[in-house]
Amino acid sequence: MAVYKNESNNTWYVMTRYQDWTGERKQKCKRGFKTKREAMEWENQFQLQKRASVNMTMESFCKLYEEDVKPGMKRSTWLTKESIIRSKIIPYLGQRKVSEITAKDVIDWQNAMRKLKNKSGKPIAPTYLKTIHGQLSAIFNHAMKFYDLAANPAQKAGTMGAEESKEMEFWTKEEYLKFSEAMMDKPISYYAFELLYWCGVREGELLALSPSDFNFEKRTLRINKSYQRLEGEDVISTPKTKNSNRIVKMPQFLCDEMQDFFKQYYSLQPDDRIFPVTKYYLSHEMDRGCKESGVKRIRVHDLRHSHVSLLIHMGFTALAIGNRVGHEAEKITYRYAHLFPSVQTEMVDRLDQERMDVMFETEEIAK
Repeated sequence: MAVYKNESNNTWYVMTRYQDWTGERKQKCKRGFKTKREAMEWENQFQLQKRASVNMTMESFCKLYEEDVKPGMKRSTWLTKESIIRSKIIPYLGQRKVSEITAKDVIDWQNAMRKLKNKSGKPIAPTYLKTIHGQLSAIFNHAMKFYDLAANPAQKAGTMGAEESKEMEFWTKEEYLKFSEAMMDKPISYYAFELLYWCGVREGELLALSPSDFNFEKRTLRINKSYQRLEGEDVISTPKTKNSNRIVKMPQFLCDEMQDFFKQYYSLQPDDRIFPVTKYYLSHEMDRGCKESGVKRIRVHDLRHSHVSLLIHMGFTALAIGNRVGHEAEKITYRYAHLFPSVQTEMVDRLDQERMDVMFETEEIAK
């Protein structure tokens, strides 16, 4: 036992040895424990971590999980995971040994999650419940894959919550044009919504744009980064997915508009953000524009759906649309399947017309 008392301040400390992943023997010192029992428990959990044993507590294993997965994740992704772990997992299962948590324990935890309320006093949304459960299951899967846990009790218990509904709201072109008129009094808002609607970019992609991303001669827009506000800081990171890195063609009228917008800046450097605002600002402006124009309120992200809807009704394929907005064709087909039938009807109507034209030409030749 490597637990000692510091007589000078009446606290306890641990001096313990362990072997790291390279096989080298090292020493670890941890001070400031109020009781000998606390110091002994810390040493026990520390040694279990180093031996990669699932007999450690969930709280200790979560620290190990962080060490393993955090370095390979985007900061925003880890912060989301960390928030769930700290507020929804550790307070309920933190002191339980990972190897002893059962499916029944997970069911009890699920029921506790269902009783929670959000800041508005309403039950947690089914989509977020599913995310919370997914994080717990991910921790158990990690323990199975790398630390020899026998089974995943979260998987056995079954999920909770529900996936986001495939139903989505979007504007017609007429609705957007009515809304955009109400935005013309604030250029930064007007041009931001123009890019969102006519190019289908994500909010984070829009807010990370700089003048160097525009090539007006080629009428292109480069998407290779994303903006987020994290822990009080402006953070520019890589886009959401690999497919998100793309070049988007812009219609000529939009090129003309953006060039006019750039001229309104007194001093705009190539790498300056052209929209130095936040997602909250865009949401607030969406509220204002909908109120003034009288069009139905949709989310800012739904402008992306509106762009896809417009392209579908114009007759473009899922592959072409997917390349434009940074999605795989299969995802476009799955998410927007309810919009494609009208296009299919138009297609067969035009095929009928093509066939009728051929028959008419044949009859004319026969005469």
